[in-house]
Amino acid sequence: MRFSTLVFRNLTRRAYRSLLTLTALATAIACVISLLGIANGFTKSFADVYAAHSVDIVVSRQGAADRLSSSIDQQAVGKIQALSVADRASGVLLETLSFEEQSIFGVPTMGIERGSWILNDYDLKAGKLVSANNDPELLLGIHLADRLNAVVGQTLRLFDKDFRVQGIYASQSAWENGSMVLPLDQLQALTDRNGQLTYINVILRRPIDQIGLQNAVKSIQAIDPRILAMATDEFVRTDSRMQLASAMAWMTSTIALVIGAIGTLNTMMTSVMERTVEIGILRAIGWPKRRVVLMILLESCGLAIAACIIGSILATLLTWGLGQSSIAKGILRPSIDLAIFAQGWLLAIGIGLIGAGIPAWRASQMLPTSAFRVA
Repeated sequence: MRFSTLVFRNLTRRAYRSLLTLTALATAIACVISLLGIANGFTKSFADVYAAHSVDIVVSRQGAADRLSSSIDQQAVGKIQALSVADRASGVLLETLSFEEQSIFGVPTMGIERGSWILNDYDLKAGKLVSANNDPELLLGIHLADRLNAVVGQTLRLFDKDFRVQGIYASQSAWENGSMVLPLDQLQALTDRNGQLTYINVILRRPIDQIGLQNAVKSIQAIDPRILAMATDEFVRTDSRMQLASAMAWMTSTIALVIGAIGTLNTMMTSVMERTVEIGILRAIGWPKRRVVLMILLESCGLAIAACIIGSILATLLTWGLGQSSIAKGILRPSIDLAIFAQGWLLAIGIGLIGAGIPAWRASQMLPTSAFRVA
């Protein structure tokens, strides 16, 4: 009998126990991959908001605990636009509103100035952009429009005011597709935040390199010590929401991994104890300690590899289903890349090795005479 065949038979002859361990470990791996994919998709959706408009620098309030609820004076836009390094600047007021009559709550809402270059970046699927007059009107992302079953020309009520659906747009950002846009003055009046912005998007003059980007950041911050200017990628990476999402994904995954590791350890330890005589015979016929250790490690890693395959498939299906759901579809698009798969697989193999470590060491220490006495 070949060595590889022996390892395989050791797993399959206790099929029920191996299946339970495989299920626990595959669930743990699916948890890791899917949660990291969701966190990665959340970050990517956030980054796409700025990538969709080719934003180089995002300006927010200095010292704000939550940058997405900070407050900046609207006059800062003109001061930034006057800088020689700035090509375009546009302020955005970010709020969360609800359509109570339709029972849709927590809708991300962006207040953007009429005629802003940001509006021109949207791909209008129906209707047109907000007009230059002061009429109460709004634009809906395609996913939000689907949730509301709204069409151009329809009237929607926000608080005690009716707004006309002026257009329906698509964006490369999943988050923006689930959001809506109001003229800045309308949203400021609606939320009693006249003259305020949440952040300012800045596009720099080309060509621009890393040194030029850093100098532009310093020039913008010199305008007012109360504002914080950051390159877009740094703004996204250091945002508290992104860090919290990643931390929660890892914390939950760690619990699942610990459970999977305990299950693997229990299975391998029980397997070694039940095969005391068998291992003793193998030692008696000349098997060295390292070969016994390798057998136990390969059995455990075999379970881990099978769990990787099943867990990866399960995670892909789960995140795909989440991405297709009506609620998540308008907020994020889970993104499982090769790096996340690699992390899941490395963790699974690590669990396999750790779970088999003690049983393998115990098996290697067995003397043939001791094994026969047990028999």
